[in-house]
Amino acid sequence: MSKADKTRALILDAATEEFAAHGIAGARVDRIAERSGMSKPMIYAYFGGKDKLFDAVFEVHVIGNSERVPFTAHDLAGYASRLYDDYLADPALMRLLMWKRLEREATGYLYPGLEEIDAQHLREIVGQQRIGTVRDDLKAEDVWSLLIATAATWAQNSITNVAMTSERSTDHQRRKSALIEFMTAALSPVS
Repeated sequence: MSKADKTRALILDAATEEFAAHGIAGARVDRIAERSGMSKPMIYAYFGGKDKLFDAVFEVHVIGNSERVPFTAHDLAGYASRLYDDYLADPALMRLLMWKRLEREATGYLYPGLEEIDAQHLREIVGQQRIGTVRDDLKAEDVWSLLIATAATWAQNSITNVAMTSERSTDHQRRKSALIEFMTAALSPVS
């Protein structure tokens, strides 16, 4: 890794912590500079400002999630279970999503520039609906939204209980089993 890449990574790590905790408006570049060990001018040189730095942090986590958890239309319940694991491993992801929704994109699509990724997922869901492995009385867009929301039941945006890595593995396994059973039943073709 080059020195520039290491510097960029240090800034992104510090910015992730800052934005996850304080959002876009509440984040302070001076705290990011202090936490990263870089100067404010260095941060501006690398990212051009706080808003662009948030965009970079957001992209790292969103793209990282899609790379860590490859989409599997033929196993939507298993995909939801793997999302649970990733949300647990990267709690900043959900916090960043919440801040972006609160401060930038109150409605509509949350990932401008990444529409093709979701469009491909929708095409694959439609393909599974056509061959009869996923119920076809729901629009693919609704299947996708329900899948993502259900997988995030215990993530940082939960209104009931946030899963923590410090909990017993049996608790995580119980939730993942419930998630798989629920999604399997919910998405099975209607007789």
